[in-house]
Amino acid sequence: MKISANIYIPRKIESILKEYVKTFPAIAITGPRQTGKSTLIKNIFKKTHTIVSFDDPLIRERALSDPKLFIENTGEKIVFDEIQYAPQILSYIKILIDSNRHKYGRYIITGSQQFSLIKNLGDTLAGRIALLDLLPFETEEKKQINSLRKKLSNPLECFIHSCLQGSFPEIVIHSNLNPEAWYGGYIQTYLERDIRTIYNIGILREFQQFLHLLAARCSQILNLSNFSKDLGVSVNTIKKWLSILEASRIIYILPPYYLNLGKRISKNPKIYFLDIGLVCYLTGITNKEHLLNGPLGGPLFENFIIQETVKHFFNKGIRPNLFYLRTHNGIEIDLLIESNLRLFPIEIKLTKSPNIGMGNSIERFKKIFNSLKIDEGKIISLSTDEMKITKNISIINLDSYWKYLNDLLPNMQK
Repeated sequence: MKISANIYIPRKIESILKEYVKTFPAIAITGPRQTGKSTLIKNIFKKTHTIVSFDDPLIRERALSDPKLFIENTGEKIVFDEIQYAPQILSYIKILIDSNRHKYGRYIITGSQQFSLIKNLGDTLAGRIALLDLLPFETEEKKQINSLRKKLSNPLECFIHSCLQGSFPEIVIHSNLNPEAWYGGYIQTYLERDIRTIYNIGILREFQQFLHLLAARCSQILNLSNFSKDLGVSVNTIKKWLSILEASRIIYILPPYYLNLGKRISKNPKIYFLDIGLVCYLTGITNKEHLLNGPLGGPLFENFIIQETVKHFFNKGIRPNLFYLRTHNGIEIDLLIESNLRLFPIEIKLTKSPNIGMGNSIERFKKIFNSLKIDEGKIISLSTDEMKITKNISIINLDSYWKYLNDLLPNMQK
């Protein structure tokens, strides 16, 4: 499943990656399989770095038999692609970085999941290594493709395309590929090459069933006991599987916002996928009618906004403070973004006709928790219109939402 070498869509993450090359000795780029990590680094670093791919078993064997000699003979600046197949190399990279911490952009590391060794390296070399995640295309990245630019100016079409075509580079660029067949192969590759090889997940069939159940419950509050009963496995096994999916950047776990104000709130996280094309494949949604009229339409649109929000921040090198809120007395906020000690409440509605009643939870939230610094609320829908519906709430379209997120960036931590 290789993207044609003649087709390259510039990625939003490039600007922060080029900045980090000038300020860090090493940069690690991780993310799900097939998000374009190898294509990205070849286009940016092919003239400045020696590119080593550990997908090649011969190269892998040479590196593992004598790591120090291999690195020293490869060059001053090296890209180590698919490092998960030769993790022993990382300890030698650490030694070489510590020998001269002011040689910036010396090592570029990529891997298909955030396995523990890269996390440990980040802890050990704090200030010397930058960690980035490359996720499937943002909607704004898709718009660089001539055939999609006009079509994706419509919010509804952006959502439908993300569901039925997905956001992985290969199936977006090559629209003649069958998404169902592509995702079938992707899941098999992911399970066989990444999950089974690296993690002890138990019975593969049970893990697959869990993945299907999780997709059917996207955008819902996580109930570990229900999953445990449905699958006949322990709660600890479910927790382990969730950790694997989160580390692989297949899912995003959205925590609740905890308020120490004497109010009962939901304390379980909500689960979202970082590509709703995968959700539609796993749940059997293959056409527009099934998508918009079926029971998953609303949850999928909510998932769409969350996945695009996460991608937007990750592509800037930022790990955002994102939450949701649900209280015992019926206040529900789909998304809370925390920035500079302020809260920015967002409601997500699958409708072309948003109304003033959709802002009730935001109004109650601001009134009851008035000791908090709560900004103006936003309602995001399929509408192309924008308006202020109350003093505290505005309806915005998708294009304005991306600009809105950009306005929050200066006060967010990288």
